[in-house]
Amino acid sequence: MAEEEKDEAKEEESGEKSSKKAATGKNPLASVLLLINAVAIGAIGFMQFQLMEKINSQPSIRDVIKSELKEAEGVGEDNPDKELMAKKGNDGLLFPLQGFTSNLAQGDGPRRFVRLTAVLKFSNESKENEFKAREPQIRDVIINILNSKRPEDLLNKEGKNFLKEEIKSAINAFLIEGNVIDIYYTGFQIN
Repeated sequence: MAEEEKDEAKEEESGEKSSKKAATGKNPLASVLLLINAVAIGAIGFMQFQLMEKINSQPSIRDVIKSELKEAEGVGEDNPDKELMAKKGNDGLLFPLQGFTSNLAQGDGPRRFVRLTAVLKFSNESKENEFKAREPQIRDVIINILNSKRPEDLLNKEGKNFLKEEIKSAINAFLIEGNVIDIYYTGFQIN
């Protein structure tokens, strides 16, 4: 038994020596691979940085729309029969919308619809050209919101005020210059 213990001790000792040699010895292949890996990571990082710089230097969609609106304003200034759709108030611009007739969401009972006529009040920074360009989008948003409402939602004062706020936030989400300050109902009928 003593001999077996000596043999095991020699094996353990030789295993420790070989592991120490491997840990302290330099493997040139591992060093080369580590260096190549570090260079590749640096190159990838540099390329990503260059790509982000290129993306940030391109104009955003807001910048493009603003420049197109400014160009459109300059072109139409010489036209004497330019139709003014907006009426300038003390604290904003008023833009009347054509009337809406929209089906309401199906509730209990017969199909119902709403007839709505409204005037949008825009901030003074708003541009008439932007409103004209966005009018189909504004009408679509209002119709979609009305289609999602049930008659019970719109019959009380709180429901009508909530509808105003919902329409305001939906329109302001895509306007570039200015924003909707308020909405005035000039006609509101549920049938």
